[in-house]
Amino acid sequence: MNRGNPVRDSRSLDGAWTFALDPNDVGLEEGWHEGAEAWPADAKAVDVPHTWQEDEEQREYTGTAWYRRTVHLEEDEIGDRRTVVEFGAVDYETTVWVNGQTVGDNRGGYLPFELDVTEAVTAGENSIVVSVFDPDDLSEIPHGKQGDPWYTRVSGIWQSVSLRFRPTTHVTRASVTPDLETDSAFVDIEIESGADEREPGDVHVEARAVRNGEAVAIDSRTVAEETDLLLAFDDAQYWSPDSPVLYDLEVTLTAGGETIDRYEDSFGMRSIERDGDQFLLNGEPIRLRGVLEQGYYPETLYRPPDPEQFDREIAVAKELGFNLVRKHVKPAHPEFLRSADRNGILVWEEPANPLRDTDRSRDEVKTQLRDLVERDYNRPSVVVWSLYNEEWGIGHYDTEETLWTDETKQTYLASLVQSVREWDATRLVCDNSGWAHVDTDVNDYHRYYVSPDRATEWDECLTHLLHHRGDNFATRRWADPDPDPDPNPDPDSDSESDPPVMISEFGTWAMSDPTANVGRDGGDPHWYSHDFLVDRMKRPSGVEERFTDTDLEDVFGSLDALSECWCDRAMTSIEHVLGEIRKRDEIAGFVMTQLSDVEWEFNGLLDYARNEKSFHDDFAAINDDVVVVTALDSHVSWGGENRHLEVSIVNDTGDPIDGDVEWRFGDAGGRRSVTIPPHSVETLEPVEIAIPSVETARTESVVARLESVTSTGETLDRDRERERDHELERKATEPVTVVPQQRRATADVTIFARGVLAARLAELGFDVTHTLTDDVNLAFTANVTDRVTNFVADGGTVVQVPDRRGEMAANEFFEFRSLPPTESWTMAASLLYQNSTLLDGICSTPHLGWEFEDAYPRSVVTNVNLTTDTVHVGYVEGWLAEWSSPLLERTTENGRIVACAFPVRTAVLSHPVLTTLVIRLIGRSIDD
Repeated sequence: MNRGNPVRDSRSLDGAWTFALDPNDVGLEEGWHEGAEAWPADAKAVDVPHTWQEDEEQREYTGTAWYRRTVHLEEDEIGDRRTVVEFGAVDYETTVWVNGQTVGDNRGGYLPFELDVTEAVTAGENSIVVSVFDPDDLSEIPHGKQGDPWYTRVSGIWQSVSLRFRPTTHVTRASVTPDLETDSAFVDIEIESGADEREPGDVHVEARAVRNGEAVAIDSRTVAEETDLLLAFDDAQYWSPDSPVLYDLEVTLTAGGETIDRYEDSFGMRSIERDGDQFLLNGEPIRLRGVLEQGYYPETLYRPPDPEQFDREIAVAKELGFNLVRKHVKPAHPEFLRSADRNGILVWEEPANPLRDTDRSRDEVKTQLRDLVERDYNRPSVVVWSLYNEEWGIGHYDTEETLWTDETKQTYLASLVQSVREWDATRLVCDNSGWAHVDTDVNDYHRYYVSPDRATEWDECLTHLLHHRGDNFATRRWADPDPDPDPNPDPDSDSESDPPVMISEFGTWAMSDPTANVGRDGGDPHWYSHDFLVDRMKRPSGVEERFTDTDLEDVFGSLDALSECWCDRAMTSIEHVLGEIRKRDEIAGFVMTQLSDVEWEFNGLLDYARNEKSFHDDFAAINDDVVVVTALDSHVSWGGENRHLEVSIVNDTGDPIDGDVEWRFGDAGGRRSVTIPPHSVETLEPVEIAIPSVETARTESVVARLESVTSTGETLDRDRERERDHELERKATEPVTVVPQQRRATADVTIFARGVLAARLAELGFDVTHTLTDDVNLAFTANVTDRVTNFVADGGTVVQVPDRRGEMAANEFFEFRSLPPTESWTMAASLLYQNSTLLDGICSTPHLGWEFEDAYPRSVVTNVNLTTDTVHVGYVEGWLAEWSSPLLERTTENGRIVACAFPVRTAVLSHPVLTTLVIRLIGRSIDD
């Protein structure tokens, strides 16, 4: 019994309950709600909170299940008060009986509900029975990412249950609305009157804001006045991630000197708004640096494994440089929000989504949103409400018309936005995160680019979306406040009223060592083999066999070594993708996918068990308040050339920074003084870097370093920081692959080639012919004709290269698959790796990197055969699926054919690495 409140008590009902499945739906007919004697023999004990999918035998079960427990109540415990049973969340349809009497039901899987059981409970032993129905078909009900095609389903009483005892006249809700302009807060109070005979004018309600045990603001009125209370602060302390000041709220009802009720909560003095291109927190600019988090756990699914879990997650998120967490497609656990309030991190919250757009699904989404706003209204950490994600449930399903073109859906969504703003005017509202917008405070985009593979395309994407913000709106009818709007607005036009831009999903997959994933029975985790994981890249089952059945084991030796390589590749990509966002101050914020892996989706900064990945500290360094972002005009250079380095200093703090930027390349370097205003980005004039001549290809590093002092005199120099407080350095490094200038060829070799490739090979000094004769030593061709096939059969060597469009044409030797040319979630989950002498001195890591800048392949060979093929560069997606190759050598009975999907056709002479690759392919044919 909790007796911290003098007039309210509560008793936890967490712990042991009896549980039984009801696959034939006979429980009600057989009287399971009436007594234990009717329950089946196979009923068993479970601990609530509980989801039945935690038990392997029940993981695929859908339908009805029952819970039962008893609780002994004393007469003075019940007294003349109201007794309610409160459920934190039950998925999905719930009916409750107390002592055999139906006390109510609920539909919804994520939010609290309570049922008045005053007339049902008695002194002594009481039976509480709960029936839970979770249907097989989730398409019309909000369910987030449960089930096909995502993660394990969740059913049952998955949050806490309690009995609460309240006075008959009591406060049911107290919503606090801060006003930072006047340093005051309005308190809207709802009161349920009991059956006593007190007049409203005789009952007084008082609200107190308490800080460190002292009341700092008080107001009161009679219940009859029906006006908000106003808490006025002499010295208001604002809530922010850096200073998460909370006030305790105490609302007391009194009459005739007697305390009737006391209601308790907490709140913070915090405001959030948009202003032009930026967001303002408490009136000050803030760039939102967010991370997506889905609230799934390996053993307990939606439930945190222990009470400290949320504190640890928030501590890690802040350690990694984030100031916001986007709780993805389901309401946040209430204890997560309490932790966010205490520990200081902003939260972007959103409801669970259905799949289909129907009258029922709309009603359920709206009800869920209304209850979500009511539950979390006083949580200062929550600053954004999303309504839908990527049209899930409003146009993304099967053959439904998309939100982009369906005016009925657009009108509905705009109406829902208006409703949410009426319920809560203190937060930002995002209508449809990532995709078509209608009326939003956040113009956000979901873009999964991988770098360096699609580095140029990522830069072009950001430039385009910032210059054409209207492209992200399905309609401008609600986005433009013009009192005389154009009746036929151009959806591509921009407006000064456009909301701030965010990239609210992006990221790269980074495989952890799969051998660390162990289920309860010592085997593979249950999520390795979900029936709905038909996409091979998503299916972990068999990953170790795929590792040994391909060339991956020869290249890496162990899955752990592969994991290290993949994490390094992910960090390379993330550093560039994030850097391009951060150096554009027109982008008001971002949300990275994601804080931790979830089941098969390994794009987290932590693994599924919330362990750090190998690049943890490196990521924290590039996501700090102050960072250095560098860019080279090219990461590939001939020896003796000049390159240009661009340095940007990002200052997300509220203090100016004065200092020096130093850059070094080998023995050369320079220094410039800088002054960076608060909340700004300064990009310096490019620096010219002389690349030395080299005898062999190698990779060097350009380093830019900020040595600076804030206006308060705090040094930002790394060495002194490390000694003082283990803070992060302000340094950026760019690799440069330097290739020796090509000398004219002296080898006695005749090459068949046509077009621009022929001309450039000739310029290198090779004997080039346009006719494929028996005198040819090596043939380059985009089309494997019968003549080319016969040439191979006669013992010749052929290199197939991309055609003018960059595509590889299928032939009797090779089957090809095209890779996406721009954004791609699967490309973000891919790995290009190598272990080839052709790339000695060029690739400094087992994965491909910046040495192939602007020269990545757009196709891969899919019919790889280890018996006949030498794989120079391999390619896999996700859980080692789609094994293929953009560069392999196939030996035939007499000859040899090479598939080279790198764009060498036009790159010889202009791209040093591809030029070197072609020359080495020629040399290899001569040597053989």
